[in-house]
Amino acid sequence: MRHYTTIIFISIYLIFTFIASAQEYVGADKCKMCHKTEKSGKQYPLWEERKHSKSFQALTLDLAKEFSPYIPAVENPQCLPCHAPLAEKSPDLKDEGVTCEVCHGPGSDYKKLSIMKNHTEAVKNGLIEYGSIEAIKTSCLSCHENAHGITFDFETAWELVKHPVPGKKQFTSK
Repeated sequence: MRHYTTIIFISIYLIFTFIASAQEYVGADKCKMCHKTEKSGKQYPLWEERKHSKSFQALTLDLAKEFSPYIPAVENPQCLPCHAPLAEKSPDLKDEGVTCEVCHGPGSDYKKLSIMKNHTEAVKNGLIEYGSIEAIKTSCLSCHENAHGITFDFETAWELVKHPVPGKKQFTSK
């Protein structure tokens, strides 16, 4: 009997540890606070003016009906993984489209300035770090490879969407 009690307590402990450590998506507004200035690299304004921030809204265009004639594209499980990747995990953020956390991971544990100032701590707390341009390309191709019959030119696209922090290591596609 004592053996079962120990197993139950360990199980409860592990469940609560997992729940407590589960990282959550916080939304681009939380990133905006620090990533909007020239000094930081203006990542938020760059994202906001580009197509990734508008990918969910693209599903409301007439063109989307051609790709999803029987169900509204904004509800289509074949469209949402690329046009609103957080729709299933955090439905309130689906309007953000391809947001910061889609590529950089859920920000709940690394969003604090004290953590973000220390890159090692940020990575330890869930910030996704890409070790190479090939890793970035693989991530991009998960949606862009042969999407809608359009050939994806990663090198050209990367030049349009990259958003490095000034003075930090930068990956180039060349």
